[in-house]
Amino acid sequence: MSAQKTYATGKRKTAIARVWLTAGDGTVVVNNKYSMADYFGGAMDERLVLKPFALTDTTGKYNVIVTLKGGGKSAQSEALRHGIAKALTEIDPEHRGALKKAGMLTRDSRVKERKKYGQKGARARFQFSKR
Repeated sequence: MSAQKTYATGKRKTAIARVWLTAGDGTVVVNNKYSMADYFGGAMDERLVLKPFALTDTTGKYNVIVTLKGGGKSAQSEALRHGIAKALTEIDPEHRGALKKAGMLTRDSRVKERKKYGQKGARARFQFSKR
């Protein structure tokens, strides 16, 4: 276990999670003032975010300090999960296999496609009329 802070960045859509892990009792502080339950409310399942800890048998061993920006609550929670997984591999490279197999280290790069000029939307077109 490392005594210093370990940093990693997690991303999903336009959400960015800056994650610091320190040795501790498992508390999660979001944006320097909220607990995870207060920040996300009933919108997400805490087990999904903390799954990297469960996979690596490190539940309750690290405190998480996270800064979340952009996106919605769902994308932010997935970005947080990605950041925690990356930080855990930084602490101990042995965790990489289990996290990689569960798909926690892969950045989900699907983002909304931009609207094209002269068209109705990203893929949608205005109705064509020959006459």
